[in-house]
Amino acid sequence: MAEVRAEMVANVWKVVVKEGDTVSDGDTLVILESMKMEIPVITEDDGVVTQLKVNEGDVIQEGDLIAVIE
Repeated sequence: MAEVRAEMVANVWKVVVKEGDTVSDGDTLVILESMKMEIPVITEDDGVVTQLKVNEGDVIQEGDLIAVIE
């Protein structure tokens, strides 16, 4: 199991995956927006997205859980 966490305070601009999706190392999970920059959140693990903890428009803090991959 892998937890993907936010590395900064940002807005969730776009959610690319949904629960149940199969992802591979390097796939984009969500795109964050901070200071007018788009920052992709990329998984480093292969597996299935079992939990997606953010929605488009959410404001997340550093360390917040974005997704769980098993």
